[in-house]
Amino acid sequence: MTSSVCLVPAPTIGYPRGGGHFWEYLNWALALRDLGYRVIWLEGVDLDEGDNSTARRRRWRGSDPRECVEILKTRLAAYGLPDALSLFSMSGGTVPADVAQGCLDLDAAAAAGVLLNTWHSLPAHVVRRFRQKIFVDTDPGLVQVLMTTGDIHLAPHDAYFTIGETVGTPAARFPDCGLHWHYTPTPVFLPAWPVVTADAAAPYTTVTHWWGGTFQFRGETYSNDKSVAFLEYAALPARTDANLELAICLGAHYGEWRARLEPQGWSIREAWDVSATPDQYRAYLQRSKGEFSCVKAYCPQFVNSWTSNRTVCYLASGKPAIVQYTGPSRFLPEAEGLFRFRTMDEAAAALNAIETDYERHCRAARALAEEFFDARRVVQRIFERALD
Repeated sequence: MTSSVCLVPAPTIGYPRGGGHFWEYLNWALALRDLGYRVIWLEGVDLDEGDNSTARRRRWRGSDPRECVEILKTRLAAYGLPDALSLFSMSGGTVPADVAQGCLDLDAAAAAGVLLNTWHSLPAHVVRRFRQKIFVDTDPGLVQVLMTTGDIHLAPHDAYFTIGETVGTPAARFPDCGLHWHYTPTPVFLPAWPVVTADAAAPYTTVTHWWGGTFQFRGETYSNDKSVAFLEYAALPARTDANLELAICLGAHYGEWRARLEPQGWSIREAWDVSATPDQYRAYLQRSKGEFSCVKAYCPQFVNSWTSNRTVCYLASGKPAIVQYTGPSRFLPEAEGLFRFRTMDEAAAALNAIETDYERHCRAARALAEEFFDARRVVQRIFERALD
């Protein structure tokens, strides 16, 4: 067994207010640690010794990169991963000493031998440093399309996994890029997400952002913007007695969307007010009665059969989830702890069904997480297949 594993997230270091984004990769890291591996958390920075402080802040959207590094180090330490952070230069140069202070370098990360990479844009010069290279696709459909169009260049790996159940099968409406994709459930580290009983008046919630625009593929335009899907269900509160709340990254547009949606029965929160840190994000999900969420329009159009990490965190916490259908599943139920709707009628019926037998659906939600999304078993199965 390898004693160390290098985990590469889609960058978190420049997103200090992304509590949910951080948890998507923390679930992997906590499972690795629990299985006895030393975890190295590798992130890239696009700085070099010639950058001055003004240029650095501009590249990091006004943030001081040293502060971002310290925030990430502190967060990792809080979850039992001190001294885990390793940095590399995206350009292949040297990470400035004042940014890299207290962090491992790429040499130390590469010494782990095994790379568990969840970021499709990890530079090839970094990937090549590792003896065994595993890629996990967390944006099924979109990754394969962008690889096909040449917008991203995935470096060669030894094994390819995806959280989309249809990737590489005839059911998918997108190419497989000539790769052999293995399906893996998205993981949740169950000890970090215990069952929490919600107040009876608590809302069904989700945490999301409404941006992403559109992209072109084979002469058609596809939406990468969740607002498009949510607006199709704007009238849902009138169809149920359940309370519904959306926590959305809206920034300057918060007032505009609140004025638009609250008269229809939604409660609107600014996501950064309730989920900017990992602890805030977890508390927000666990205070909820369950999840209601739509998906980006391309997911059902591509039939990627994707389940979000956010949803499995709700399930692990004993919260039923009502989420938009993205395609067929080998194991997900349609109406037991997890409901996957295709229409307004189905969404309303799911909420009303859960409300009439809430405790049973809470138990079913946790059972789903335990049976299918337990991060320790997810990691073990990936390593058994990839490192055999």
